[in-house]
Amino acid sequence: MFMRFFTELRQARVPVTLKEYLMLMEGLDKGVIERSVEDFYYLSRSALVKDEKNLDKFDQVFGHVFKGLDRVEDGVTADIPAEWLKKISEKFLTEEEKAQIEAMGGFDKLMEALAERLKEQKERHEGGNKMIGTGGTSPFGANGYNPEGIRIGQDKGRHGKAIKVWDKREYKNLDDQVELGTRNIKVALRRLRKWVRDGAAEELDMDGTIRGTAEKGYLDIHMRPERRNKISVLIFFDIGGSMDSHIKVCEELFSAARAEFKNMEFYYFHNCLYEAVWKDNRRRHAEKIPTWDVLHKFPHDYKVIFVGDATMSPYEITYPGGSVEHWNEEAGAIWLDRVTQIYEHAIWLNPTAERHWDYTPSIGVIKQLMNDRMFPLTLQGLEKAMKELAR
Repeated sequence: MFMRFFTELRQARVPVTLKEYLMLMEGLDKGVIERSVEDFYYLSRSALVKDEKNLDKFDQVFGHVFKGLDRVEDGVTADIPAEWLKKISEKFLTEEEKAQIEAMGGFDKLMEALAERLKEQKERHEGGNKMIGTGGTSPFGANGYNPEGIRIGQDKGRHGKAIKVWDKREYKNLDDQVELGTRNIKVALRRLRKWVRDGAAEELDMDGTIRGTAEKGYLDIHMRPERRNKISVLIFFDIGGSMDSHIKVCEELFSAARAEFKNMEFYYFHNCLYEAVWKDNRRRHAEKIPTWDVLHKFPHDYKVIFVGDATMSPYEITYPGGSVEHWNEEAGAIWLDRVTQIYEHAIWLNPTAERHWDYTPSIGVIKQLMNDRMFPLTLQGLEKAMKELAR
């Protein structure tokens, strides 16, 4: 049974190894958990899943192998024709919605009526008040209106009147395209590391102690400095305007970066980098810091990260006086070019979904100024960005 579990995880492209499988078997042999399915689920998940993006695949395989559930394969469709249905999800009914069902004689009556419609209907139907279709007043369908109906094949509710949502089940996978949480960000940022040993010798050097003891014939204790991440990071955060809708993910990135990088400095800017930045948004007009001072303060070996949606008028980037808040003597493009000339490792993280980038001209301009080193603020995008900075 356990070998079948292992092989099906491999077939589902969950990267489990024989070593991890043997570690799981050892845990079972030593009785580290109670003999229950729930405890075994958490133990096996901890032992076999190394990346959060594989959790959904693991859950499907586990349910199929140990609970007798039918496995959901990609591309499986419902019995209702595919052109009538596009997605599947189910909406739990409120007490008010349950009361509305009685208008048709109860939930069972409503579902029986739907079954009859499916038997009668052989083609797509639009409009009307009976068949399954779109834009009508039938109790069944999408993009229409009925005070108590079943929504089929519609992206989302519009009137809030559907008593059941019947669409194809879609997993919201924990994969590398999801928006980040603080824990996921920390995992991705750890790819940007350069370990060195410096400072006071406070850590026991076991190998050195063993070697020295063997050579001298008596206990010869060796100490060494603690290993630390030597990477230095300079982060510029776009703040205000269109970035207000991305505050949560930027806060998570900021929190994770502070935890992962002991040597990190940050500054704020608005839309594009100009001649001044600031540290405190409440006093940004009174306590601005010249950008030249920042560029002169931090050496060229710093890793530079810009965080912003790059959404603005192209004039704010390419022309003097283009800023919406003040008269900038030099174009923002000049300042971005100075940064990329001084710092070899500089990237731009964009919280806007990558599929929307082509619709905003300013994003293309910023991306070109950053030598195409713009990455989406997703787990996969952040991993690629860290690899770029680590080159």
